[in-house]
Amino acid sequence: MQVDVWSPPPVLLTVDLVILTLREGRLCVLLVERGEDPFRGMLALPGGFLNHAGEEILDAAHRELSEETALLAGWVHLEQLATYGDAGRDPRGRVVSVAHLAIAPGLPEPVAGTDAMDAAWAPAEAVLSGEVELAFDHRRIVTDGIERARTKLEFSALATAFCGELFTIAELQQVYEAVWGTELDTRNFYRKIQAVKGFIIADGSGRRTTGGRPARLYRAGPKTVLFPPLIRPVPSTTEEDMGEEGE
Repeated sequence: MQVDVWSPPPVLLTVDLVILTLREGRLCVLLVERGEDPFRGMLALPGGFLNHAGEEILDAAHRELSEETALLAGWVHLEQLATYGDAGRDPRGRVVSVAHLAIAPGLPEPVAGTDAMDAAWAPAEAVLSGEVELAFDHRRIVTDGIERARTKLEFSALATAFCGELFTIAELQQVYEAVWGTELDTRNFYRKIQAVKGFIIADGSGRRTTGGRPARLYRAGPKTVLFPPLIRPVPSTTEEDMGEEGE
């Protein structure tokens, strides 16, 4: 009696990074120009295959982050985003990507990695709209990463990861506006921020002058879960809605 011998299918594993920062008040994502096939010359997320069979996935993500931004783990928020493994996502074969979301304040101009011809920051809205075309399924990964950030801003202290060690409430509001893509009422935002005890704490080192009167400086507090949450406003889509808001 013949017995079929099963063997596992060959599967390759990569890590991809959705690296977000604010530049001149705009949410930006880091993209690289691919220097190798497939999709040579197209823009894509930074990332790559595991270095060796014994490399841990998180270690690979930290390695790619360091190679693309020269930042150490202690200076950046890094979390696993999702796994992408559609059979046809990569023409080289069955390639599964474990994507990660990375956030840090004021990241510098990037330097292209070993398998990239160039690297640059792109406005997030240009990627989400499809104005900037990406290789593989990377637009889907960027969309998921930005939506993760938008949602976590409501319920967690993730917004402080976009700020430096010290920041003003106006700078924190700029983070919410850039990531959510909507303007917020300053007084209402200040009231909501102050209602979440432990989210941010005042720093006694001084104040920052930003064109008007000096603003108090804050740092991230001990609380990582926001209660009450800062619910993302629903954008108005009709003139009637806009009229009601103005009343």
